[in-house]
Amino acid sequence: MAVDLPRTDGIVVAPMRSRHLRGVVELERSTNPRPWSERLFRDELRMGPSRHYVVAQQDHLVVGFGGIMFNPDEAHVTTVAVAEPFQRQGVASRLLLVGIRCVIDRGVDAVTLEVRITNRAAQALYRRFGFAPGGIRRAYYRDNREDALVMWAHDLDTAEYAERLDSIEAALPSPLVIAGTGPQGGAT
Repeated sequence: MAVDLPRTDGIVVAPMRSRHLRGVVELERSTNPRPWSERLFRDELRMGPSRHYVVAQQDHLVVGFGGIMFNPDEAHVTTVAVAEPFQRQGVASRLLLVGIRCVIDRGVDAVTLEVRITNRAAQALYRRFGFAPGGIRRAYYRDNREDALVMWAHDLDTAEYAERLDSIEAALPSPLVIAGTGPQGGAT
């Protein structure tokens, strides 16, 4: 018996705005045992150029989101979440493509993240993007004291890494569509 997968041809990645927060918080609550609050997301959006948050939408419904924090010499993927019906359909790849290209555009050539030690699917996704294990943060996750695997991707500014991103984008089930590349935040 075939399973009906959600269509991904109408997914648009756009900068996260205040108007997206209701959908973002709903998705956060459904995917994270210790969800971020709306206030935390609002505070992140107010951080200006030191943060970059995007949403993936289908027909104006938030089906995914991701965020990056910038430090002078590196970037940190702070969050990636995708609604369950859209998981393993290329939505997280779209979010990471946009986020990591933003990192590269800002002249940063290394990015890190933490992922649950048991989340093999997410680790596989990150490995596709060139992330490699760099250490363990013991009892990092407060909900169950699970360890986090720290992963790093380096040399983002190389031709080889650009080819990696182009290959990931070419493998998406439908073209990557990006809307509204202006500054984030605000009350729109």
